[in-house]
Amino acid sequence: MAASRPHIFTLAWPLLVELVLTVAVGVAGTSLAAHMSDVAGAGFAIAMQISVTLFLLFRIVGSGIGVVITQSLGAGQRSAARRVALASLGASSWIGAFGALAALLGARQLLSLLQTPADVMVLAVPFLMALAPSILFDAWNASMAAVMRAHLRTRDTLLVLVAMHVSHLAMALPLMFGFGPLPALGLPGYALALTLSRALGLALHLVLWRRHLDIRAAWPDWWQLPRRELAQVLHIGVPAAAENIAWRLSFMASMAVAGLLGAQALATQAYVQQIGNVVVVFSLATAFAVEIMVGHMVGAGELGAAHRLVRSSLARGLLISGVVSSLVALAGSYLLAGFTSDPDIIAHGVVLLWLGVLVELGRTFNLVVINALRATGDVRFPVMAGAASMAIVLAGGSWVLGIWCGLGLKGLYLAYAADEWIRGLIMWRRWSVQAWVPHARAARRRLRPKGM
Repeated sequence: MAASRPHIFTLAWPLLVELVLTVAVGVAGTSLAAHMSDVAGAGFAIAMQISVTLFLLFRIVGSGIGVVITQSLGAGQRSAARRVALASLGASSWIGAFGALAALLGARQLLSLLQTPADVMVLAVPFLMALAPSILFDAWNASMAAVMRAHLRTRDTLLVLVAMHVSHLAMALPLMFGFGPLPALGLPGYALALTLSRALGLALHLVLWRRHLDIRAAWPDWWQLPRRELAQVLHIGVPAAAENIAWRLSFMASMAVAGLLGAQALATQAYVQQIGNVVVVFSLATAFAVEIMVGHMVGAGELGAAHRLVRSSLARGLLISGVVSSLVALAGSYLLAGFTSDPDIIAHGVVLLWLGVLVELGRTFNLVVINALRATGDVRFPVMAGAASMAIVLAGGSWVLGIWCGLGLKGLYLAYAADEWIRGLIMWRRWSVQAWVPHARAARRRLRPKGM
């Protein structure tokens, strides 16, 4: 079993390219909207933020799909993996439909919660409503891609993603700005192109499922909710989703602190975050690849190999994260100049990018080790320990250091770094003392055929 397993880099590089493409397309979309007007750019950003937040609902099942399937495949239980894959379709339909209806029927209310200005609201409401179908298609595509990755088909998922993004941008230009007989639809044109590209992705995933996984979805599979399979998925997915939601709420609290510091501080924060996204993708790609590999190893009962993989992957991840974030900080003034010509913003931004080196090193601990713990089935402790740090250190520390101590944005980034390192070291200790082993053995027993 282990001999046929690919090297972790073979899994990681397509995931890295996927993440880079996703970041790049987000930047391109913002640029297209801003080309229309600053108001359109603001409407685009705030509506997309709500769309992303609604998609967090999918993480309730999305985080568990890959883990359960990789463990099943590692144990040689392909029929069990197939049942979980089909169950994920039904769950995605219900969750995606709920998110789509929320965007379609509650667009104005959701935008009002974010205090959207009246002139921006005029553009953001129809745009968010037009995004509704794409939320459903994204849920289907995300679950199908997770199944493909669990079967080690990361190159295939990359090709689907490339097809979606290329077709999206190719259609967005004429639909937004008009071409020949096509009228200029503005932001709804971007949403229409997004939906059509996601429909293409769904069609490609269905072909790949049949061709490479021998999985064919019948009509009932699109809406049924098999209790046994989903219980396994939710055992992993609910804590993982809770962790993600806790982080987002804590980070939003820190953003509120940045808002108290004024418009210039908000702009600096936004530009540094955009640049920081480029650094995060390296750690994320490593973490996702580790999760896939550890899941297979746990299913196969290769716990020693899983332990060694996490140690070596974490060392490489720290090295790569440190080098990339340091290079970004060195080039900070040039990178920030692409966003603004304000010398104060650039000067403060460079300082934050250097503090970002500390943030990213701690974040590598979190991403790699927490994903590994999740792959073994050890999910509750990371959520409980992590949520406490996020609330106290990230959210509370941002206010104490940023406002009470008068450190401004530097205080926020010191709080980010402290939170990442505290959580990372706690998770690393749990991994290094092998507190995850009982969970891995329980998963292995569950997957063992009856009678053995």
